Amino acid sequence: MADEVARRLVHATGSAVPLCHLLVPDLVTWRVVQAFLAVCLLAVVVLEYLRLSVGLDWAIYDRLTREYEQDNPAGYALYIAGMALVAFAVGIGGMTTNVAVPAMLMLAIGDPISGLLGSASASAVKQTWVLLVMFGVCTLLAAPFVPPAAAVLGGAAATFADGVKPTIAGYVVDDNFSIPVLGATAMWVGVAVLPV
Repeated sequence: MADEVARRLVHATGSAVPLCHLLVPDLVTWRVVQAFLAVCLLAVVVLEYLRLSVGLDWAIYDRLTREYEQDNPAGYALYIAGMALVAFAVGIGGMTTNVAVPAMLMLAIGDPISGLLGSASASAVKQTWVLLVMFGVCTLLAAPFVPPAAAVLGGAAATFADGVKPTIAGYVVDDNFSIPVLGATAMWVGVAVLPV
């Protein structure tokens, strides 16, 4: 249980990225957010290459990775990849920071809450009440940034990503990647298509 709490606390630290942009936008511009995530992405690609190909075996990997991540990209790397993809999408096809920020918060805040309430194995779906909490948290996180219908779509997409972890070609599609990507995509569609 201590390792699970530690994983969730590390998860929550990722909220500093979008929150710094919100609190001091003149200092932490979106370009700064993108540059920071690009550096982080490069670092995790190198670390994962060393871990999976060379055999780098730091003790922290034993504490912060799950069993199914031992031979696959670890959740922390997919976390950074998902956040970076959403950050880099801003400015493309009408994607805005008002969509990217809550998508990042869904991962950094919603997922750890859901995980502490009830974890599921990589092949199982979480309990219904945990998914309802995840939906509520994610929808509330999105509500200050996007219209209500888009917030609901984003909350539903993030909840789906949190509750279902499909395996494709032997690789688990980790929710650390899919929560921000699906959440942002759903909100982007909601903002673009649905009436305010």
